[in-house]
Amino acid sequence: MKKKLSTIMAILIATIMVFAGCNGTDESKGDTGDKPVIELGYVQWACANANSHMLKVLLEDKFDVEINLRDMDAGLLWQSLATGDIDFMVTAWLPGTHEAYYSELKDKIVDLGPLYEGAGIGLVVPEYVPIDSIEEINENADKFNGQIVGIDAGAGIMRAATQALTDYDMSDMELITSSDAAMTAELKVAYENNEWVVVTGWAPHWKFDKFNLKFLKDPMQSFGGEETINPITRLGFAEDYPEINTFLDNYSLSAAEFGALISSLDEHGDNIKGAKAWIADNSELVDGWFNH
Repeated sequence: MKKKLSTIMAILIATIMVFAGCNGTDESKGDTGDKPVIELGYVQWACANANSHMLKVLLEDKFDVEINLRDMDAGLLWQSLATGDIDFMVTAWLPGTHEAYYSELKDKIVDLGPLYEGAGIGLVVPEYVPIDSIEEINENADKFNGQIVGIDAGAGIMRAATQALTDYDMSDMELITSSDAAMTAELKVAYENNEWVVVTGWAPHWKFDKFNLKFLKDPMQSFGGEETINPITRLGFAEDYPEINTFLDNYSLSAAEFGALISSLDEHGDNIKGAKAWIADNSELVDGWFNH
């Protein structure tokens, strides 16, 4: 009987091992087979989310690689590029928002230059709010419930907003830490009820397509001037993936193209489906990136 039980146990263990072998890949990466896995880091901001998912679809199709998307906060993303744990990102806002990270790590990473020009950050209100400058926020603090709705604490825009509180002596206002999703949800509720609300904002972002919004003037330049969004790679990426590096060095988006990409993901309610739809609608543009 013991021998029979041992035989049965051996068969069961062998069966389990077979199934374990079939499912033994990292769930975050999927079953990659023999494809090289490239780690693409991004921050959960609308522009970074849209751009990163679009590149995942495109690069996997064109280069037969597996793009593993890694959602992380900005500080960890920059550090992971410097250590080589992340291969590249398309989320760097320069020269202002991410200047602190770039200055510290610039010798350990490679900046490929702008993929988007004319980006900007600041404080944003609905058009119906009758103020035009950050200077006017504190005197209307009660109408804003004493709150500026922000995003994640590690974001460069939050450092700039904290500086703005000091620069404009907004003693009656508090900067609330949340997330891109929570911030836009708060904005949506206030907008639909015609209420006063002020949020940390940046362009490109789908909220400017959905709502009639405006940046408040920033005479003290707490949020800096115009910025670019740049791809950044780890050291050695160009040698390991020369064709993909050339592509990243070539591709760029206009304001209208970027806005449409962000909106496509939002409209489809699915990042991959939205990215595929945008790629199909912009085939001529996409082909140009590979024939630059």
